[in-house]
Amino acid sequence: MKEKREIVSSQDWLKARLNLLAKEKELTRLRDELSRRRREMPWERVEKQYVFDTPAGKETMAQLFDGRSQLIVYHFMFDPGWEAGCRACSWWADNFDRNVIHLKHRDVTLVAISRAPIDKLEALKRRMGWTFKWVSSGDSDFNYDYHVSFRPEVVASGELYYNYRPQKRSATELPGISVFYKDSSGAIFHTYSCYERGLDMMNAGYHFLDLAPKGRDEDRLAHRMDWLRHRDRYDV
Repeated sequence: MKEKREIVSSQDWLKARLNLLAKEKELTRLRDELSRRRREMPWERVEKQYVFDTPAGKETMAQLFDGRSQLIVYHFMFDPGWEAGCRACSWWADNFDRNVIHLKHRDVTLVAISRAPIDKLEALKRRMGWTFKWVSSGDSDFNYDYHVSFRPEVVASGELYYNYRPQKRSATELPGISVFYKDSSGAIFHTYSCYERGLDMMNAGYHFLDLAPKGRDEDRLAHRMDWLRHRDRYDV
């Protein structure tokens, strides 16, 4: 980023702002159209019977809906061998934690799901002060079926299927969001999943940075999110 920008009169600044506003409105209309098309996507029936470990014991996928018809799952990166969950996922969790109560009043239940055992999930949840429901899929195929966790033989191959395409990478865990619907008969349907930059719209922190003169300021870093820490691990 240039340290200085052109300095102009208030009249010229307003002209530039109105030109940008026209583009922002165009983006808003396009986002509304994409949201409409997302809602009109066909559904696929969830045939497999998934069971999860929760603080209250074993629960089926149907129970995760908690009496509502819509379920949003944040696929939180937490390999069973790790001591703590992913820093980036923790930032996303900081963003969605307090939205859970509002979503409930729009017939939506939001939960996080990870492969790590429930005691590790509960420990990090207490440390971070989160209130959302977080369950373990460690004994099921759920994470593998939704392409956010990868078995050792797949990792060893150096090629993963992620974000709807083969990729040359060797991660055991990657983030995502999946959405499900349960009808009046109890049938469950997968309606949507997104990965990679598709998750950006759920992080208000990034959107605030996008408003600032320096933006996200990550281009100079070896890895885009090297600067990020769990919120209780910053120096100040």
